[in-house]
Amino acid sequence: MKLLKSLNLRGWLLVGTAACGVVLAGAVATFGSSARAGAALEERKLPMKFSWVACEPNCRGWVSAVGIITADTPKDFDDFARGRQLGGATVVLDSSGGSVNDAITLGRRFRTLGLLTTVGITQQKSGQGARPTVASEAYCESMCVFLLLAGKKRYVPEAAHVRVHQIWMGDRADDAKAASYTAQDLMIVERDIGRLAKYTFDMGGAGDLLSLALNVPPWEDLHELNAAELKLTNLVTTDLVADVLPHVDVTAPAVAELAPKTQARFGQESDPQPAKSTKTAEAVVPLAGVAAPASTPQK
Repeated sequence: MKLLKSLNLRGWLLVGTAACGVVLAGAVATFGSSARAGAALEERKLPMKFSWVACEPNCRGWVSAVGIITADTPKDFDDFARGRQLGGATVVLDSSGGSVNDAITLGRRFRTLGLLTTVGITQQKSGQGARPTVASEAYCESMCVFLLLAGKKRYVPEAAHVRVHQIWMGDRADDAKAASYTAQDLMIVERDIGRLAKYTFDMGGAGDLLSLALNVPPWEDLHELNAAELKLTNLVTTDLVADVLPHVDVTAPAVAELAPKTQARFGQESDPQPAKSTKTAEAVVPLAGVAAPASTPQK
């Protein structure tokens, strides 16, 4: 699958090939094995998938949203939501980003439904009566961060990684300094920055979020927001997981598993060092001779 081309925010989450991801702040997803970690990373490289996680009894359940935001994602969500009573439900994000404009469209859908948001990895348990849990060590990068912002209430676990970067032309993010840019390219970038700014303020975000993101060029590592910055940017509205996932077990990683198990670069496993930023790509492949539309922050 071709990397999406167009303007992107370089993923602030683990980006697979050309994707951005959303994640529950507070703890990184705990995997029982490297194979499970690899499987989770592979999911982040695919177009975003929505699934309903049943959590009965005495537990409403939640929406799991994993993968890259593409031009098809808003429609895929509409198809998923049709016939379901999603008003006030929680979306658990695990994404490395994606299309700027399509993320904005999807975020507005979330807000219209009054959805709550968090970052995390859903883990299904086997056995009769076993309840699903949410692993908190996950990544929400690039445009995933703006999906997180769409929640009416927003919680980020301590072990989660929320990471930001500039918007850029996705087809030139690999070697941004050496690439050529036209006046139309600059027009697209500025237009989409304006759209993103309006969306940010409409969602109740602070200008500090835009400032932090737009100060990180594509040749630098993604900036991971610390606890103070999550508050400063209004990305976090509550410190209580029960405000978004009542009666759900949110698991933190075991001490031995605190080192990152996945890397933000093209699905490879990481060494024991912090994941490096990956390039974002766009969700719309431009026609020959036509400037790529601004969208999808992916790596």
